[in-house]
Order: sequence, then C-alpha cells, then structure tokens
Amino acid sequence: MVSLPLPRVESLADCTSFKFTVLPYLAQVQWLPASLREAGWDLDSLKAVYLATNPLVSALTLCTVLAGLLFLAAEINRNYSQIDRFWSILPAVYNVHYATWARLAGIRTQTLDTIAVISVLWSLRLTFNYWRRGGYSIGSEDYRWQIVRSKVNNPFLFTIFDFTFIAATQSLLLLLITTPTYALVVAAYNQGPEVFGLPDLAFSRAALFFIIIEYFADQQQWNFQTAKQEYQNNARIPEPFKDQYTPEDLERGFVVSGLWSWSRHPNFVAEQAVWLTMYLWAAYRTETYVSWTGIGLLGYLLIFQGSTRLTETISAGKYPEYSEYQARVGRFIPRLSVEAKKTKPTAKKAVAKIEQSEATEATEAKKSN
Repeated sequence: MVSLPLPRVESLADCTSFKFTVLPYLAQVQWLPASLREAGWDLDSLKAVYLATNPLVSALTLCTVLAGLLFLAAEINRNYSQIDRFWSILPAVYNVHYATWARLAGIRTQTLDTIAVISVLWSLRLTFNYWRRGGYSIGSEDYRWQIVRSKVNNPFLFTIFDFTFIAATQSLLLLLITTPTYALVVAAYNQGPEVFGLPDLAFSRAALFFIIIEYFADQQQWNFQTAKQEYQNNARIPEPFKDQYTPEDLERGFVVSGLWSWSRHPNFVAEQAVWLTMYLWAAYRTETYVSWTGIGLLGYLLIFQGSTRLTETISAGKYPEYSEYQARVGRFIPRLSVEAKKTKPTAKKAVAKIEQSEATEATEAKKSN
C-alpha cells in the first residue's frame, strides 16, 4: 500500500493514541489553504491535495472555517440557532468524508462504509424532523437561546459566549464525536484486509435500532403537538387522533403516552445511545475503551444533560402537571416502579417546620384566649 498521511503503529491501542495519530499531522493545517489555492479548480490536483492531507486535519480545517462563518452569521442576524441548522448534518459529513477518503486511498472496509450509511440515515431522520418543526424557516431560533440571552443580559459577554461555546465549542464537538471513525481508518490502514464479524453486525444493528427508536419518539411527539394545536384552535380532536388522545391529554399540554410513558425524553436517550454505540464499536475494534476519541462523546452527553435540565425547567413552569410527570417517569432511563418519587428530605424538613410553626401559633393563640 502506498504511503499515506497516516501513522504506522505497532499495536491496535496505538490507533487511538493522540501522540501518534494526531500531533504529527497538525502542521498540515498551515499549508492546506495554500495547497488548495494552488490546486485551483483542477479536479486531479484537488484530489491529490485531498489524499495528501490527513483526513482528521481536513475535517478539522472545515470545522474551523464553519465555526467562524456561523459566528459571523449569528452576530449579523442576531440569531443564535445557526449551529442548530448544521447539528444533524455535520457528523454525517465527517463520517462520509472518512469513508470516502479511505476508499480513494485504497483502504476499503465494510465497517467504514457501514458507519457512513448509518450516519446518513441518522442525519436524514434528524434533519427531516428539524425541518418540519420549522427549524430552517427564515428567522427561526431555538426558544432556549432567548432565555439564555436574557440571563446573561450583557451584549459583550453574550458575544464572547457565542464565539466560545455556541460557534466554536459546538462545532468542534460535532467533529469530535466522529473521531472514533478516524481511529478505525488508522486501524484499517495498519491491519490490512478486514473481517466484518458478528460483533460488528451487532454494533451496526444496535445503532440502527436506536435511530428507529428516535424516529418513533419524534413521530409520537409530532402527532401529539399536531392534535394539541388543532384542539386549541377548534376545540376538537382531529379525526386521525381521536382514538389516541382525550381532551384531558391535550389540555395537559405535553405527551405522556407511547415511548414517552417510559422516558421523559426517549428521543434524547436514543440520540445519545447512537453515538455511544459508535464509540464502543471503535473501542472494540481497537481494543481500547478509554482514549481521547471519547472526549466528543463525553461532551455530547454533557450537552444533553444541560439542555434537558433547561428544557424541563421551562416545561415545569409552563405546565402545572409536569412536576407530577417528572416524579413518575424517569428523565432518560425508565423506572422499574410506576410509583411517584418520594418527597426530598429537605422538602420534608421544610414542611415539618411549617407545621410546627403553625402548631406553636395555634397553642399561643389558645393561651391568649
């Protein structure tokens, strides 16, 4: 096999070594723009530059450029959902890029091709759901950014926040969650012919299963919101949903049936599980379960924790029955018991103090009488 901008390593564990697989190629970021300008629009020259550049470096360069453009677009339009419009697209772009680069370089593996296909299916599902909710409409913005903006309440500080977190950090995160695929490219380059075994089949089918769960969860949410809007406008349940919802369901304001009776965020659970499966797949193939390629997954999980907490705070303030729903249904993982969670000790103490105070006042009132 011809020499490629990939490391030759001595063990599978080295395929996930930042020192061997990333650091030696970061310098390519400096000469890549000049190489592209020199290549111009000549396809053969562009292909040569593409193959001469480490695939992670190519992806990192695209990530950096996009982060700058998204920051400028957000500041000019005062709309901070620019990265949201690419959230469902960029991870698939990066994974398809790794698979395409490997094929052009003569590294053909069923694993990389399968990951590319799974990523495209994941992207299509999530992009379609975002589109039908109006995410790509001109001027649309996630309502949570307005709340965050009101809490910061300082234009300069929010601009810093926009650059560091919204544009740069999230753009980098969407690249980092695909780095396990890069580790598989390095492994394929060093191993030679690949055997796509039963464990690989299991990982791929698990990822597809979670994508299907996401689809049904989103569809159930969409059906409920559609019926709810019709009910609010016309005081009647749409014909297709009469057997699914009652007036009490729609007046409650949030869905509690189907997958949503098991988890308060079944779509979020499946979303995180897709990328956890991708990481574990690469970890299994490289025989390394803790490495720098897990940074993206860790960040992804933390983002969902914070985002879900903010979403639930808003929902609890909007819907009176949401706190009861929180008590009975797990945030992510289904609970074994359907009984409501017990009152927190701090709350019990507060209630006890109030009752004691009331009892004392009543006793004093009797004495004075």
